[in-house]
Amino acid sequence: MATFNLRRFASPDALRNIQEENLRALLSRHASYFTKRGVELNGALPNRVAEPLAPYGNSPAAAAERDGLDYEVLAGVLLAPDDDTPPALVDQLYMIHEMATDEGMQVLLDANDTLPEKDRINFNGASDLSPADVAILVSLKAPEILERKHAEQFVGERKSFEYYLSSETPTGAFKSPLRAKVEALEQELGQWFASKKKGDLVRVFVYAKPDEVWFLVRHGDAFRREGAVKSGQSTSVFYRPEKHDLLVYNPAIGEMRINAGSKGEKELYRRSFGKHLFSGEDHFPSSNRKYTLDPLKADGANSIVCTDVNGIDSIQLTEVTYFWGGAQNEIEVRRAGDVFAALKERDRKIPNTRIIGARFRMKFSDSKTPRSVNLRPPNVAKFTRDDDGKLVEEWLKKRGFSSTKRQEANAEDRAPVARA
Repeated sequence: MATFNLRRFASPDALRNIQEENLRALLSRHASYFTKRGVELNGALPNRVAEPLAPYGNSPAAAAERDGLDYEVLAGVLLAPDDDTPPALVDQLYMIHEMATDEGMQVLLDANDTLPEKDRINFNGASDLSPADVAILVSLKAPEILERKHAEQFVGERKSFEYYLSSETPTGAFKSPLRAKVEALEQELGQWFASKKKGDLVRVFVYAKPDEVWFLVRHGDAFRREGAVKSGQSTSVFYRPEKHDLLVYNPAIGEMRINAGSKGEKELYRRSFGKHLFSGEDHFPSSNRKYTLDPLKADGANSIVCTDVNGIDSIQLTEVTYFWGGAQNEIEVRRAGDVFAALKERDRKIPNTRIIGARFRMKFSDSKTPRSVNLRPPNVAKFTRDDDGKLVEEWLKKRGFSSTKRQEANAEDRAPVARA
């Protein structure tokens, strides 16, 4: 169940802006639920029929309100879902809510125009459809379009990735998987999330890019309850938040990078995507090493030279984290506006010890403001903007921080402290 904060459905005035025929069609699939909550979708409300006309007046609009949907009651039901609220209903309303904007309507209409003529939704030339009407009709007649276009909103900036190199020589190409394979993947992911009390509904969307393949995973999170006020009384609402994780595969080098919320989710994706869409669970072994910070020790200030990378104007090392070990697992963090300049002032160098993290301040040519890049061996990189990734990767490879070769991560890199 998605987050339930549906302004477009929780206001009587907003509900009246949706054509009643479309609203009834949307909700009628769950008519028994609404009947229990006092909303009759198949006719006038019994209690409304018995009431006198005085509260409504005698105008045509008042008669329609009397004999049609009770928008006040319906808005109250949608505002406060209970334990019996169908999860599928909430999920559907959530996507409609997110796409019921002028921009969302245009996206849906454009997507409909790209379908084969026999599959297109016929809006009957209607010019009075609101964005919510369009989203509802697409949800009813082509739900896969609504779901995919809604998911595309979340294929945006991701700031942190873990990188995994394939154990096999890359072919330089990736064939879009059959739907049956994706469904098997979704089922396995759903079983894992259900075991973590996060719901079993998982959808995987595949987006082919010019040089990469993006996989967007939509899933639920643990239920949440929050305080609310209804009719002047204190109550609570419950919902299952919706989350989106992103995996990006680079077929040229056989590399998968993963953005997800937890260590367990990243490990799940590494194994499950390898199993269902590639050669096996260990297609992207966790032992493969992507990054090293050894050039900081070996090359000193020369390790951050960037004059041979078009698009990066300057780089400073602003933070370095050392692991000294010992009985207390000592960690030391050193920060400065320019670490190498600070070391030079004291006639010092980077010590010959294990480096488990570094932060760089990079001035990109397209911006006046520098941005940060963090590295944590063996395979974690964090960018301020995902668009920076290609330039940063080019620099990292040229300076020896990053490799596309399949190297076994050593025991120190795999130690928990290195990923803390």
